[in-house]
Amino acid sequence: MPSLALSMIVKNGEQDLPECLASVRGVVDEIVVADTGSTDSSAEIAREAGARVISIPWENDFAKARNLSLAEVTADWVIMLDADERLDPSAASLLPSHMANKEVAGYQVTIHNYLRTLTQTLWDRPAIPNDSSYAPARAYPAYTAHENVRLFRRDPEIYFVGRVHETTGPRILETGRKLGRATFLIHHFGMVVDDTSMAKKLLFYRQLGQQKVAEMPEDGQAHLELGIVELENLGNVNEALPYFQRACELKPEYGVAWFFRAKCHFRLGQFAEAARFLREAEGAGHKTAGVAELAGDTHYNLGDYEAACACYRRASKRSAASPGIESRLGLAEARTGKVQSGLRRIRRAIEAEPSNPDLYDRLVMIEVWLNHLSEAAAAAEKKLAAVIPRAEDFLRAASILAQMKDWQKTGEILQRGLDVFPASEALRANLGKLEALAARTCAAPGKK
Repeated sequence: MPSLALSMIVKNGEQDLPECLASVRGVVDEIVVADTGSTDSSAEIAREAGARVISIPWENDFAKARNLSLAEVTADWVIMLDADERLDPSAASLLPSHMANKEVAGYQVTIHNYLRTLTQTLWDRPAIPNDSSYAPARAYPAYTAHENVRLFRRDPEIYFVGRVHETTGPRILETGRKLGRATFLIHHFGMVVDDTSMAKKLLFYRQLGQQKVAEMPEDGQAHLELGIVELENLGNVNEALPYFQRACELKPEYGVAWFFRAKCHFRLGQFAEAARFLREAEGAGHKTAGVAELAGDTHYNLGDYEAACACYRRASKRSAASPGIESRLGLAEARTGKVQSGLRRIRRAIEAEPSNPDLYDRLVMIEVWLNHLSEAAAAAEKKLAAVIPRAEDFLRAASILAQMKDWQKTGEILQRGLDVFPASEALRANLGKLEALAARTCAAPGKK
């Protein structure tokens, strides 16, 4: 039977490394860990797990580092993991048949990226409710899935390319060999780190992405990757747009680049341009739920509610049941005059996903539009109880109550907000105005 090696690079991974290495115990015949300058116990942990540890310099190049680790491997096949990843237990029984396939030189492996909320996305992939049977993953409500070449033959012609988002896939295809699709999973926990660590990681990836674009100026994938970091991770719409434009020029058949180009225009309020580039994405074969959903949002903002409904229905057909899409469809339906049907959809969405704050906002929006202020106030207060609120949520609930002239409840909501957000100037100012109004009312002639 072919032999299998785990090849890794690591730096200061002592918190994650023991579980990562435990996940391959009894599965791999060899472990090579290239340490890029750890100041913690990573190297000792790896050695205790039976790994051969080499020290290599870090030169801001993931592919170069991985290839130095790969060069030390002697096994027939290689599997690649990061410290914050785990090999699914099912892989032990599935790997032998994969490696026995003589027609395949590497495999795309599905990776589950666990998330802290159902509203997060990764690239253009929405969060999926987490029903994993893998015990360490059960603490997280959602994940996104993507594929990457993580299992491949050891061969001098197969090596990693790309300073960041590195992979062996291009080399396998360039040498005329075949890629297969693995039937096992890798679990990735790198998206559930604390906010400070994530922010540091994103700035680091932006730096590497900029270097990759400089080195590979004709590579559409490199431009796409950097654009996504700027747009999705750092919120820099104007900085991201040129990268997506260039990716579309270099690779017009790359539908995902057209999608993100459209997303930039949408966020800039340029809805006609967004609609045009979403059609390009569809034409390039990128017929995803995300494209249809954004097209629905675009038509909604253009005031074409019938077209928005059609797009949201298309999005629903392309993905598993999504309360977010259902609530958007309900909002658009109500705008077309199908008020009761739309309200039922939004309420069903809230029942299905009561922790999603966006769903309550859509219900409040349509109730206010209908001038159903009591129902809008009730929905706004329900949101305060169901999700982790923001200062803006207390202000919105108070504003609706103020329109109803329910001054007592308005004051109570503002005070509750201040108790949670004592530094909020907006809450303090509005409570002050309310108190001043009450004082003037009490002092007015004829009032007791």
